[in-house]
Amino acid sequence: MNLVNPLRNVLAGKQLLREEIPFELVDSPSISQRPGIVVEKKGRAYCNRCGNSDMELLAEFPCARCGKKCLYCRTCIMMGRVSECTPLYGWSGEMPEIDAAPLQWKGTLSDGQQVASDRVVEAISHNEELLVWAVCGAGKTELLFKGIEMAFANCKRVCIATPRTDVVLELTPRLQSVFPSIEVASLYGGSDDRHQFSPLTITTTHQLLRFYEAFDVMIVDEVDAFPYSVDPMLKFAVKNARKESSSLIYLTATPIQKWQRECRGGKRKFVTIPARFHRRALPEPEFVWCGNWGKVVKKGQLPVRLQRWVEQRLLAGTPMLVFVPTVEWMLKLLPLLQMFDNKIESVHAEDPERKEKVLRMRKREIPLLITTTILERGVTFPGLEVAVLGAEDPIFTEAALVQIAGRVGRSVIKPSGNVTYFHNGKTESMVKAKHQIVSMNKEAKVKGLIDE
Repeated sequence: MNLVNPLRNVLAGKQLLREEIPFELVDSPSISQRPGIVVEKKGRAYCNRCGNSDMELLAEFPCARCGKKCLYCRTCIMMGRVSECTPLYGWSGEMPEIDAAPLQWKGTLSDGQQVASDRVVEAISHNEELLVWAVCGAGKTELLFKGIEMAFANCKRVCIATPRTDVVLELTPRLQSVFPSIEVASLYGGSDDRHQFSPLTITTTHQLLRFYEAFDVMIVDEVDAFPYSVDPMLKFAVKNARKESSSLIYLTATPIQKWQRECRGGKRKFVTIPARFHRRALPEPEFVWCGNWGKVVKKGQLPVRLQRWVEQRLLAGTPMLVFVPTVEWMLKLLPLLQMFDNKIESVHAEDPERKEKVLRMRKREIPLLITTTILERGVTFPGLEVAVLGAEDPIFTEAALVQIAGRVGRSVIKPSGNVTYFHNGKTESMVKAKHQIVSMNKEAKVKGLIDE
């Protein structure tokens, strides 16, 4: 039996533990090994899989494998234990060939998408780094198609990484449909594609810990999203999974302030898409002061201005999201709003009915959904309008407020709508969020990308 091809598919571009490799394939001469934990002469150590060098997160244990006390990494232990005597297995033989995969897509790009698409093709051609700064609803996925097709034509392996599993599940069928001649690998916790080699891999950023110098093109979607934005391990995983000569494309609607300054100062290559595909301006948020709203809610009442906002939209049949800072405030607000309509619901990250409620909202069975920031991105409800109660809370960062506003006006049928930040005092994040949206609309108008 020829075991080379299945072994190659398992290990190509990977760094796996012994127990992750089929037993009968372990002794192949084409397998390479790297130390899991590297201990330097001065006593410092680091993990080769996740990059952790914090000695508080490198602990000793009595190892049954080598009979000594071994260091192991606690940072990435959820992927299986890596220790001093645990090698990371990879593939050193001939890599699988990548065939050209024609793009099967009949759609057209907007003017803004076309400019960005051309820049992505250029960055992939020259193995460059590029930030695509595209407003919410600009159509980031479509502008990648030509770049990915060009990569396949040049035998390049492509990865699209995102912090969230639900984005992987959404992107996989979309990319599979436009590149039907290849098999797309979809990787997330518990997925069945872990041992599949593919020219195109769509994965959570956590799963990149399994890869080493695997990809010629690395595309990181929602680069500002949690947990990627705050976890150095995930940034290391992206770096480690790229080949030394490769391109890196970042996609975001809300780059961090440091990146925005670098773009303005000419220190970072970037392209903006300041308008949505339907050529209508982004809804600009309104600031509405509602005093000490928390004190009012604790008394079992709704802030008067929020109540009027909700009543008007219930009468008009307009679907609504109301964002609140915490689950505790959500639970206090729910019975107060249900007095106006008992179909009103709430949802949060740990809600076991989260997917069902989002689906019911999409079907217009729920008129208003109270939510935490869990729905700030990744959801589209036609005709939606949104309110933020307590917009001054630190949980509502500039990025979060821009993303929340980006839920509105995404539909061609209703490309506009109201966004209201109810607050007890303006914050820098609120002001910057509005400024970013206004600036994008001005840029889009100057470039002729939006209709009057």
